[in-house]
Amino acid sequence: MSLVPRTLALLRSPVVRWAFLLAAVALAVVAVASSWDEVRAAAAGMPAAHLAAAAAAAAVFVWCTFQSWRALLADLGSSLPLGPAVTVFGVSQVGKYVPGGVWNVVAAAEIGADHRVPRARSLAAMALSVLVGVVSGCVVAAVSLPLAGAGALGRWEWLVWCSPLLVVLLLPPVLGRLVGLALRLLRRGEPERPLSWGGLGRAVGWAVLGWVVAGLHVWALASGLGLAPSVRSAALAVGGYALAWVAGFVVVLVPAGAGVREAVLLALLAGSLPHAQVLLVVLLSRVLLTAVDLAFAVAGLAVRRDRRRRPPVAAAPEG
Repeated sequence: MSLVPRTLALLRSPVVRWAFLLAAVALAVVAVASSWDEVRAAAAGMPAAHLAAAAAAAAVFVWCTFQSWRALLADLGSSLPLGPAVTVFGVSQVGKYVPGGVWNVVAAAEIGADHRVPRARSLAAMALSVLVGVVSGCVVAAVSLPLAGAGALGRWEWLVWCSPLLVVLLLPPVLGRLVGLALRLLRRGEPERPLSWGGLGRAVGWAVLGWVVAGLHVWALASGLGLAPSVRSAALAVGGYALAWVAGFVVVLVPAGAGVREAVLLALLAGSLPHAQVLLVVLLSRVLLTAVDLAFAVAGLAVRRDRRRRPPVAAAPEG
């Protein structure tokens, strides 16, 4: 038995799964608690309206990511109702806070199995969701950052030239072959049904909307600390956050891109705000998104517990 199947078999143990969940949640909480003093100082200088707008946009961003994943899962053959979908996605996402970069994918497969979603299908849907997010994020950055002004892309200028190739990766025939190859490498067989243009289009649409909203949450924070509100500054925030997220994802050894995402965002915003204000923006951005992830996980656990407590519905008598 190879390493991946053995890992999946180990994670089917209830003890291991709960230990994994608790460790992931603890790491996420530590990420907030370790910077609590700085967070309070930043919030004190932030207008309440800007902070509330940023928090709302962060929640919408995670919701868009959730809907993108849900559209892909449905297109692959498992159309989960809202409650179970929140459970699978919300609880699995805390796996981002464990170093390795793949634990949320593995967790989604295991939790999805509890809702009669084949593990291979869950793996494919979550992996596709991440790939759609990465590719669409690169394209959004390549389109948005040049609108922010000359030199905004900096060392990332190659993204503009690579964006047509990246768009090709979002075509159903290409993505379908990539999924098939990945499943064969994991010894999970072939996809049960091909991706449709409609299903993939919905997933990409949700992902792109998510990047726009995510950038607006950064823009709300930055404008609250002195960034001049304009179309250019909004484009800088949208493209900058998308690029920073992708960079954080690529470095898989840190949980949820911690440190890497902030470093890229700091570099991109450095010319628009004083250094201290930029630090506050990236810190608050990290805390808000972590808090939303935790809230989503809590909601997923609450739905799961409610479904377990609910008595089964008796069948109606015949005749």
